[in-house]
Amino acid sequence: MSKTSGLAAQLRQLPKVSLHDHLDGSLRPATLIELAAEIGHELPETEPEALAERFRANADSGSLEKYLEAFAHTTAVMQTAQNLQRVAREYVEDLAADGVVYAEVRWAPEQHTQQGLSLDEAVEAVQAGLEEGVAAVGADGGIIAVGQLISAMRQADNADEIAELALRHRDTGVIGFDIAGPEAGFPPSKFSAAFTKLAEEMLPATVHAGEGDGIGSVRDALVHGRARRLGHGTRVAEDITLTEGSDSRSKAGEAEEELVEVELGPVARWVRDRQIHLEVSPTSNLQTGTIANFGETIADHPFDMLYQLGFNVGVNTDNRLVSGVSLTGELALLAETFDYSLAELADFQINAIEASFLGYEEREALSAHILEAWQ
Repeated sequence: MSKTSGLAAQLRQLPKVSLHDHLDGSLRPATLIELAAEIGHELPETEPEALAERFRANADSGSLEKYLEAFAHTTAVMQTAQNLQRVAREYVEDLAADGVVYAEVRWAPEQHTQQGLSLDEAVEAVQAGLEEGVAAVGADGGIIAVGQLISAMRQADNADEIAELALRHRDTGVIGFDIAGPEAGFPPSKFSAAFTKLAEEMLPATVHAGEGDGIGSVRDALVHGRARRLGHGTRVAEDITLTEGSDSRSKAGEAEEELVEVELGPVARWVRDRQIHLEVSPTSNLQTGTIANFGETIADHPFDMLYQLGFNVGVNTDNRLVSGVSLTGELALLAETFDYSLAELADFQINAIEASFLGYEEREALSAHILEAWQ
């Protein structure tokens, strides 16, 4: 057993927190194949392993168009209450199998009404599936809690209606709001009325920002989106300047030590100083070109720099099927890349649970459970 696989086996048993995971990017390959066959939808592969490998290869190709191919297939089979309920139930079971004890699942109901479901019916179907999954995990002796984040698609310009939808279901499973889709050209300021309404009604929002666009997008998410968290937020690192110098205090005859001076721009400083949580998805960030300005490998990801500088970072999967990842795998990857200890990996779980949209008492109880297990 390799060092990485051994660590992954250990991590899988430890309680973890997932705040950024899309329902339509996380189906089981076998389920997708079965549901597609029922409706006559053609898939590029008809064997689960081959289909998963196809999606992962597309994600690794460097082509955003190929990365997004999977969603045309997944959303096609998620157009009935029965299918939405099944996908949501299996979603919970798969997270629990990976050791996740708390998750916030995001999805866009407006993408699931092509066969006559109303927005409310779609939300109710997903909630029924989530509750079934939680009950099944509990019956097996496990523990997991899951809340819905309702996403509005930026390009659809329907945020006001989706915000109202989220508010209607806030007491029956919905715990927050999100906007997704293309960042460039669709800033949160275009949807400021929706974010104002949510703020007036005290429903928190996380905003996709700093993934497909830069610092301006992050600033807009904070100002007009009233974001309590940033979906990805990775490109906030573009507002950080590192300058290498030398240590003049070096003793005579000894090599001078290189020092790095760090200068945070106003957006980065705001995010760091106010501990705005960054929902980072390392592998997805590499696949979608989010970290292109930093490099082409996971080792080039600014995650570690952000962590070392005191930013509030968490680890997520984004789309488990599409990217071919798990939360356990992402944590093991970061540990291997940046030589993180278990204590540091535990930090990311506490960061996430404290930034979650749970109530204070629930966050405290889960934090205690996580810390006890990781120690």
